[in-house]
Amino acid sequence: MPSYTVTVATGSQWFAGTDDYIYLTLIGSERSSEKNLLDKAMYNDFERGAIDSYDVNVSEDLGEILLVKIEKHKYWYEDDWYCKHVTVRTPSGEYIEFPCYRWITTDKEVILREGKAILARQDRIQILKQHRRKELEERQKQYRWKEWQPGFPLSIDAHCHSELPRDIQFDCEKGVDFILNYSKAMENLFVNGFMHMFQSSWHDFADFERIFVRISNTISEYVMQHWQEDFMFGYQFLNGCNPVLISRCNAIPPNLPVTSEMVECSLERGLTLEEEIQLGNVLIVDFKLLDGITANKTDPGTMQYIAAPICLLYKNLKNKILPIAIQLNQNPGPDNPIFLPSDAKYDWLLAKIWVRSSDFHIHQTVTHLLRTHLLSEVFGIAMYRQLPAVHPFFKLLVPHVRFTIAINTKAREQLICECGLFDKANATGGGGHVELVVRAMEHLTYDSVCFPKAIQMNEMESTEDIPYYFYRDDGLKVWKAILNFTTDVVHIYYENDVTVCEDAELQAFVKDVYVYGMRDNETSGFPKSIKTREQLAEYLTLVIFTASGQHAAVNFGQYDWCSWIPNSPPTMRNPPPTEKGVVTIEHIIETLPDRGRSCWHLGAVWALSQFQENEVFLGMYPDEHFVEKPMKVAMAKFRKNLDEISTFIRERNKNKKLPYYYFSPDRIPNSVAI
Repeated sequence: MPSYTVTVATGSQWFAGTDDYIYLTLIGSERSSEKNLLDKAMYNDFERGAIDSYDVNVSEDLGEILLVKIEKHKYWYEDDWYCKHVTVRTPSGEYIEFPCYRWITTDKEVILREGKAILARQDRIQILKQHRRKELEERQKQYRWKEWQPGFPLSIDAHCHSELPRDIQFDCEKGVDFILNYSKAMENLFVNGFMHMFQSSWHDFADFERIFVRISNTISEYVMQHWQEDFMFGYQFLNGCNPVLISRCNAIPPNLPVTSEMVECSLERGLTLEEEIQLGNVLIVDFKLLDGITANKTDPGTMQYIAAPICLLYKNLKNKILPIAIQLNQNPGPDNPIFLPSDAKYDWLLAKIWVRSSDFHIHQTVTHLLRTHLLSEVFGIAMYRQLPAVHPFFKLLVPHVRFTIAINTKAREQLICECGLFDKANATGGGGHVELVVRAMEHLTYDSVCFPKAIQMNEMESTEDIPYYFYRDDGLKVWKAILNFTTDVVHIYYENDVTVCEDAELQAFVKDVYVYGMRDNETSGFPKSIKTREQLAEYLTLVIFTASGQHAAVNFGQYDWCSWIPNSPPTMRNPPPTEKGVVTIEHIIETLPDRGRSCWHLGAVWALSQFQENEVFLGMYPDEHFVEKPMKVAMAKFRKNLDEISTFIRERNKNKKLPYYYFSPDRIPNSVAI
């Protein structure tokens, strides 16, 4: 009598085990086995982290094992089970892997396919074709698109985290509860004592130190010590939290009436401003997206203000990037002066603070929320709807959407919703952040999130012209490593461009992103379909890079750069100055956030900068969705390339007062999960 040995691995996360009844059926090319209860007498099966083996006896050989059906029936209470994988040892001694890596809920069956990745055109057996089709039909019922706000990319159809499909929920919801995390952060930073004085002002800059850095942090302390200096102001546009806005200035904008005479004392080469521009020594950051955005009015007791500055910067003889002119709003005029380094100390300092506040708003809402969180959610929903588990790109991409839909749903519940935490401290709360995302959607293009092209669009690609742009240098290394990996993957599964065009599931995935993520907007430049292997590799690189490297680069430095509140104010309580020579230190303190908003802000940037306890970093694939050897080789090569980048960055950072490590692969989580 033929006998098959079935080995079942249970996940090691909290509550992964189950006491429910587990049944298994082997489905072969010739026939199926009986439905077998997997149970060992006097033994507790399916404990968390356990690997259990069972013999399945059959009267006749089943032929090639095509599918494994798992059924779970309630024992005495609701008890979900996380199955990692099933291995079947056939009578001939062959081992067949059936990856699962999903939750099986009460009275639900899961049918698993062998781990080898297969394109739809390669499926010849009718039962496998039906399984493929049915899986997508069920997923499309579970993963539905919904418009959370008009003009936003579409998101998951769920009002709260508990409504999400079980497979994409957090293992432990408390770990990502924003309210709990912020409160815990404020306790850790000893700032809760200031909350009773919510609307009272600080006395001076030194007073901010009372809520600052009870935890050793080299960069944040350096920022605190040097934030008023022009070199620190300029450096942050290259390597701070939001290093994506700075671009080469080829001509002074018509709405910035700065003259060569005005900035003459800042130019070190004895040239005119126009000559410096021609040489590529002048850069610009324009916050025009903020022009007209509604400031937070949720607290009638405190006025809050937003500016839309234009900042001109200059590369001096030491290759430092320094500000040379700041206009705080877009429309020039006598009540909108151009502030200069030669102005009175506090005039110039307040102008820089306004720019830093505007940079914070763009960073949080556009660079971070829209261009990593919301975009990665689009990729994740499209993947679940259009790619079956056996498709190579489901296997490739699923680690890079881990917990992304869950964290975004939590954010819509608690953070960016009406009366959410965003409203407590930020000038763009109360609806301004929604306006800003809608406006930024008009500028969300394929090229602008394709890292090398984005750098080129800003004309910042030259390492000779801008030598210390570590965000660019490290980001390009990580992009290239991912591109080499995705190219290897594409060439494993697609013989030529024709096979790419003929993959209906792939094309449906790309179309879903275009239609629901980019709102069917042709000007976005996102493709409606993929025609070549080269284009496909770039597209997959963009998906993975956005979720991993780009998110890491703009998220995990938030405490470093934003915890010293005068360097990154989340709100301003007085309007921008309309004349020079009137700003005092007292006026600056009265303009900066009050004690309560400062505390909320500090708790937020601390909580958002922390890695998850169970973080999985780039190149790590603990869930073995792929079983074939060519993919194992490609993944090993990928990890080697990433290790070399980490080593390079580690060596470069030695003895640096301001180390740059946000693109170090050993610090890049696989997915957007915080």
